[in-house]
This record gives sequence, C-alpha cells and structure tokens, in this order.
Amino acid sequence: MMPILVFFSSVPQRGDVVLYDEYIHASIRDGIQMGNSKSYKYKHNNLKDLVHKCQVERNKDLADVEIYVVTESVFSMDGDVPDLSAFAKICKDYNCRFIVDEAHALGVFGKQGEGLLQELNLHEEVFARIVTFGKGMGCHGAAILSSTSLKSYLVNFARSFIYTTGLSPHAVASVLSAYDHLQNRVDEVVALKHNITYFNQKLESFNLNSKFIPSNSAIHCCIISGNDKIRDIAKVIQEKGYDVRPIQSPTVPEGRERLRVCLHSFNTEKEIDTLLKAIADLM
Repeated sequence: MMPILVFFSSVPQRGDVVLYDEYIHASIRDGIQMGNSKSYKYKHNNLKDLVHKCQVERNKDLADVEIYVVTESVFSMDGDVPDLSAFAKICKDYNCRFIVDEAHALGVFGKQGEGLLQELNLHEEVFARIVTFGKGMGCHGAAILSSTSLKSYLVNFARSFIYTTGLSPHAVASVLSAYDHLQNRVDEVVALKHNITYFNQKLESFNLNSKFIPSNSAIHCCIISGNDKIRDIAKVIQEKGYDVRPIQSPTVPEGRERLRVCLHSFNTEKEIDTLLKAIADLM
C-alpha cells in the first residue's frame, strides 16, 4: 500500500520514534523499516503498555524528538477495534502524532461510510489517516488524509510518491464514483450494520461466542487451531457456497489459525444463519 510506505519512509526522521501495535499491518512495518526512525511495538490495543512506552520516550527529555503512534481502526486479521478516543487522549497528553489506518473501516462506519474516526468525531484529532480504496470501495489506490502542510511536505519530499506513476484517470473516476455511491446509498451502510449486529446476536444462539474474536466490524474470525484442520473446515464451508477463507500460520500466530468471515450489505439473515449453523456443526 503505497501511501503507508510513503508516510513512514519519509515523515519520521532520524531520532524520531514510531510506536506501533504488535498486530499492525505488514505494509506499515515495511514502511517503518524503509525510514530512519526508531520503532517499538506495544501490546495489541493495550493502553497501559502504550502509556508506558510514551512515558519512557518522553522521560528521555529529547525536545526535538517526535513520537508517532500508529494503529488501525479495524484490524484486518481480528476484526477488532481499539479505543480510539483513549488513543487520541494519550497522544494529546504525551504530545504524540496520531496516525490511523482506516483500510477496513472505510465503507463500513460513519453515516456515509467515511470511516470509524468520522463516526466517533475524532477525524480532527489525528495527524494523518490512511484510507485504501481496494477494500470496501472495490477500486484501486489509497490516500493520506491530512493537513495542508503535511500534504505539501509529502508532495515535495516523499521519494516513493514523487518517483512513481500517478493513478490513471479511470482509476480516479472509479474512486469518485464509489464515494458518490456511498453518499447516495446510505441504505447499504445501514444494511451492513444490521448484518453485523445480527451476526453477533446469532453467535450467541449457536453457542459460538467463545470461538469468535469479539468484533463490531464487518470482519469476524473463528479461531480453530491447526493449519490442516482450518483448511479442511474451510473447504467444507466453501462447498456449501460460502467464500470463507482459512487464515493459516505464519500469517497469524501458530495455534491462532482461523476462519475469516467478511460480511456484506447484501447478505441475508438466512445466509448468516446457514453459515453459522455449518460452522457450529463442524466444530
């Protein structure tokens, strides 16, 4: 994802610090490695650990050092959501730059699918937010939403942006068309949110709560240990007509292999019922 590589390879400078969630997307890790900053991971969605690491860095009393805190609004392999309000407060308290990857929130959260930051009215509290158009938007490309000054800096100093080919006119037209669709078909966002709520309610009915990672997003993951087992179960479900994918180690930690379910606005309650019954029977 080029904007992520652009940001983390060019904005944090030598001596700066990037604090990132241990489950952060691989593209963010790649971007950090391309830059000159120091980086440390904090425990997944763990506010206490993040505060501790912010305190450690600020206690070094290096006035010129910038601290960047990065998380995802929806984590791609778990579907869970951090406490973004608390993250924003921590960043304000410790004078950190807050960056949020909204790849899996775009088209899902917000009145018109703008993202979770917009839904929580936190979009003005972040230094930068990164949106991708290849997930919920069904297009190609990505963007960094930021202040005018950060935009100007990236245009003039981000090598991986300067020395690459821009999006084609038809790609830009597709993105604009997708945004227009979101603005004019709010009913689809409402339908997706209904399906998410319904899915969580039915997990309890099928006694599957303990098997699924808690999620209020469109991504729901059923933990089934073992690559062979998860492949076999996924194959049976796929033969029933559901495009549910097995996520195997080492993509996820060994023992945390999973079925990954992505809900859509067009899914019916009957489809959700049948899918969960199939999973419950196989478990």
